[in-house]
Amino acid sequence: MTRVLLVVVGVLLGAYGAWLLLSRQDTDGNIATGTWLVAGVLLHDFLLVPVVLVVMGLGSRLLPGAWSAPVAVGVVVLGSLTLVAVPVLGRFGARSDNPTLLDRPYVAGWLVLAALVAVVVVAVSLLRSRRGAQSGAAPEGE
Repeated sequence: MTRVLLVVVGVLLGAYGAWLLLSRQDTDGNIATGTWLVAGVLLHDFLLVPVVLVVMGLGSRLLPGAWSAPVAVGVVVLGSLTLVAVPVLGRFGARSDNPTLLDRPYVAGWLVLAALVAVVVVAVSLLRSRRGAQSGAAPEGE
C-alpha cells in the first residue's frame, strides 16, 4: 500500500511540475528544456555508460580486486556529476550585461570535487586491501 501511495504522489507531483513548466514558459523555453532533458539522457547512454564500461573492463584486469568496486563507484559519481556540471563549467548562459550569472570559479570547485572523490576511492580501496590481507583471504575479484 505504501508503494502505491508513493507512486500516486510521485505521478501527481510530476504532472504538476509538467503543468507548471508548460504553462509558465514560452515555446522557445519549452524547446530548450526538452533539448536539455533529451541531451542528458543521450549523454548518459552514449557517453557515460560506454566510458564506465571501458574503464571498468580495463580496471578489472589491471587493478587489484579490492580496488575495482571503489574505482567503479568513483567513475560513476564523477562522470555523472561532470555531466550535470557541463553547463556551468562551459559557462553556458553567461552574459556580459549581468556579471552575477555564473560568477563563481566552477572549474576550481569541480577540481576540488574530483580530488575528494579520488581521496575517498583511494581510502576505501586501501581499507579493503588491508581487510583482505588481515583475513588472509584474497580480496573480492582476485
